Parts: sequence; C-alpha cells; structure tokens
Amino acid sequence: MLFLQGTRDTLANLELLSPIVGQLGGRATLRVIEHADHGFHVLKRSGRGDEQVLDELAAAVAEWGEGRA
Repeated sequence: MLFLQGTRDTLANLELLSPIVGQLGGRATLRVIEHADHGFHVLKRSGRGDEQVLDELAAAVAEWGEGRA
C-alpha cells in the first residue's frame, strides 16, 4: 500500500496516519509531500508549482512500483 500525503492536508491528519502506516509494517509506505494540500496543490510561496508536485508524485509511484515488481 502506498500512501501519498500532503503536509497541509486538513482532511487526513498526518499525526493520525503515520502511526497506522507504521503498524502496517512493510506492507505500507508513506510518502509525505511538503506544502501540499488534499488535492496536492501548493502555495506559491513554497517555491514549487503544482506541476512539480505532480512530477514528485509520479516519481514516488514509479519508485514504489519498481520496488514491488
């Protein structure tokens, strides 16, 4: 299981999600996306744009998938 979580996501509290992912052990991976909200949008002041975040998400999924093959 791959969990992609933004640090500004108000719908899924990272403090609650992290321990659950930890309990799942090697079956779960948590990838935290800095400054991203629930839709993975970032504020301009973060220095990144939505396209860069989407690239990061795609890379995270690809890396995770390669490790599962």
